[in-house]
Amino acid sequence: MSEPNGGTFDLVILGGGSGGYAAALRAAQLDLSVALIEKDKLGGTCLHRGCIPTKALLHAGEIADQTREAAQFGVKAELIGVDMAGVNSYKDGVVDRLYKGLQGLVKSAKVSYVQGTGRLVGPNTVEVDGTRYTGRNLVLATGSYSRSLPGLEVDGERIITSEHALNLDRVPSSAIVLGGGVIGVEFASAWRSFGSEVTIIEALPRLVAAEDADCSKAVERAFRKRGIAFKVGKPFEKVERTEGGVRATIAGGEPVEAEVLLVAVGRGPATAGIGYEEQGLRMERGFVLTDERLRTNLPNVYAVGDIVPGLQLAHRGFQQGIFVAEEIAGRRPAPIDEAGIPRVTYSDPEVASVGLTEEKAAQKYGADKVHTYNYNLGGNGRSQILKTQGFVKLVGLKDGPVVGVHMVGARVGELIGEAQLIFNWEAYPADVAQLVHAHPTQNEALGEAHLALAGKPLHAHA
Repeated sequence: MSEPNGGTFDLVILGGGSGGYAAALRAAQLDLSVALIEKDKLGGTCLHRGCIPTKALLHAGEIADQTREAAQFGVKAELIGVDMAGVNSYKDGVVDRLYKGLQGLVKSAKVSYVQGTGRLVGPNTVEVDGTRYTGRNLVLATGSYSRSLPGLEVDGERIITSEHALNLDRVPSSAIVLGGGVIGVEFASAWRSFGSEVTIIEALPRLVAAEDADCSKAVERAFRKRGIAFKVGKPFEKVERTEGGVRATIAGGEPVEAEVLLVAVGRGPATAGIGYEEQGLRMERGFVLTDERLRTNLPNVYAVGDIVPGLQLAHRGFQQGIFVAEEIAGRRPAPIDEAGIPRVTYSDPEVASVGLTEEKAAQKYGADKVHTYNYNLGGNGRSQILKTQGFVKLVGLKDGPVVGVHMVGARVGELIGEAQLIFNWEAYPADVAQLVHAHPTQNEALGEAHLALAGKPLHAHA
């Protein structure tokens, strides 16, 4: 699928992950000539080392848990064990099918796909193995990498990153997860489902600290019940390799031992050694700075995805890629509202949110202008069937729209579409309360919460 001859294009894109390939496909639809350059595999981190394979692991873990709990539903079943070779085969099969589909899309769109390591050698030129690709416009979409901490040497065996964790050929008997954000919480959840003893170490005062405080509390309660240990507000100090694994020491000298240690302290922008600084690109802490239209300080050069400060989410990069393609084509799309980007953590239980947390809403509008409502999923029929616990929390303005939706429970990620519309369309509680939600669904919980916030609760207390 490579084009070795170089040339000049309407658009040259450096990076074939979610942001890069979305920009390429949309630009091709708009009749722009496109060269898409990727050093690894089309689809980037999300498809090959992130979103897709981790969710496949989590689903396999859900199946394991359901088998253990089958008797609750009157089904006789026994979990004999977890075959990681089989789990990995299932995971890799999902990735491979999506990869082949994406390759076909790029080929049918007549995008010139270049596989190789690109480097910015001019304000509008990328070089790959000595061949130069010049763009009337450039999009930088080089993605991110797994961060570590100073003095913490990742060896890929005992001290690992999420990339290594995705390809383990065994279920670790015990694991330390360094970091209680999305990545750490998801791997802790999956490994516990597979039977591991897991301890999360987090320097911040709560798990999934970027989410609403009520969501953190609910996840922590659920993790205690599942037997997942966590130590929050405990900065990491050092790690030592032992005969059987690793020993981590946290604040106060407390030791934690396990077979493996997963470093899940976030992802950094992949911008070093690509020529960005040499060309005068304005950067900060490795991130590429842009305006609201994703333009850099270099003429006709844009940046999208994980290298742009903000949420490092595949769907954010995807939407930014579409935006930039339309901007270059002269369509003048509306700027992307970062607060309106949905966020989902696929642990058990799931966390899904959009908009402002209660704390941030109070900071922005004043605490006296904010009012909230928590609808307990215990009153929802579908949630009873699924035997899940959690809630839907609305953050609204008094006599104003809903400015935040926060949910915890099994499969609540599937409800985020309506929540996103509620926030982005600045809906008032009464607007949503009059909509008909199918019964029995968890989606009804959104309707019930809005009924209550509108002052007319049905199954809930005002």
